Amino acid sequence: MNGLFSHIKIRGERLFITLRTFFKWLLLSGITGALCGLAGFAFHFCMELATDCRTSYGWLIYALPLAGLAIVFLYHVCGLKNDPGTNIVITSIRNDGKIPVRMAPLIFIATFITHIFGGSAGREGAALQIGGGLSAELARVLKMSERDSNLMIMCGMSGLFSALFSTPVTATFFAMEVISVGVFYYTAIVPCFFSAVTAYAISAALGVKPMLIPVEVPELTPVNVLLAMLLGVCAAAVSVLFCWLLHKSAKVLQEKIKNDYLRIAAGGAAIVLLTLVFGTDYNGAGMDIINNALLGEARPEAFALKLIFTVITIACGFKGGEIVPSFFIGAALGCTVGGLIGLPPQFSAALGLIALFCGVVNCPVSSLLLSVELFGAQGLVFFAAACAVSYILSGYYGLYTGQKIMYSKMHSKYINRHTK
Repeated sequence: MNGLFSHIKIRGERLFITLRTFFKWLLLSGITGALCGLAGFAFHFCMELATDCRTSYGWLIYALPLAGLAIVFLYHVCGLKNDPGTNIVITSIRNDGKIPVRMAPLIFIATFITHIFGGSAGREGAALQIGGGLSAELARVLKMSERDSNLMIMCGMSGLFSALFSTPVTATFFAMEVISVGVFYYTAIVPCFFSAVTAYAISAALGVKPMLIPVEVPELTPVNVLLAMLLGVCAAAVSVLFCWLLHKSAKVLQEKIKNDYLRIAAGGAAIVLLTLVFGTDYNGAGMDIINNALLGEARPEAFALKLIFTVITIACGFKGGEIVPSFFIGAALGCTVGGLIGLPPQFSAALGLIALFCGVVNCPVSSLLLSVELFGAQGLVFFAAACAVSYILSGYYGLYTGQKIMYSKMHSKYINRHTK
């Protein structure tokens, strides 16, 4: 009888601990999601304002080199001369590192400056850093343990990503998948999901519109699936080129132009010259061009030019993200290639967007979920085919050098290596 009571007591204690932990994380992730929803709305509003100002006052592009000097000055004054960017958020979760609290407001301001003066960059890099920085500071205020702090950072990442892109399910799994590819942090699934949903609900209530884009799906035939896989091959090749050029260009520029002020001014001047030659389509995030590509309207050279604009912008020191530019590059590439191989240009633009995203972030599950949240589930087989090929053939390249590939893409083998 004593043994039975002891067994019941142990079971009761375990249930109590489980429920206490569950509700603790519902509360903490809800608070984090609320903060991220408000911050995400504010960031979205500022990015829209920057885009409107840039398009209304075309002369702002000529001040891009001076804007670059202001960004470098801000980071130097705040003690982040060697800014690790999004990599510090990723590595902090795996290695229990610290995220400087000043990183969140700095990347917010610097990304706004980059966008308003015409740099070619996205917004998700800032989202991950703002979300990670806010949640890390909240964890410090609450004096949380290192393990709980890591979960909070992941909540912040998923919350800001969800608030900006209106994709809560993708945001949940992206935060769990991007850190160590091949190992999901399933402990974070409830906190990240509740944070993402809360942030999404708040940002949507404040006026951030979901990005659901209907596309006409072709007939499901073996030939069309093979064509989708062929598009995945093209996306993999361009994703490798994009990542390699980003990292190589940054390294070469730092070696050749050691002065941060001179380097960013030179990069800004290069973007000004390119804009004078090729027009303003490739400045900023380029959401209007992405929408045009998804309507089947994209210039054949658009993906290459956006790649060049983005590489110069990021490599020389301007701030922002690389994922929205990868959307641009992938959509324009898909639209162009689709017309050549026999797929509808609108649908192949959607395929290219998702497949290139998969190639640059090495997150096939998140990519498939993104395809559903952006384009619906009707074309899931085609997106799966393109993503599978893109993931395998993109090798060990990635946007974030702090990311790790835990298992080989080609063999059943543990490799534990950083992306390059």
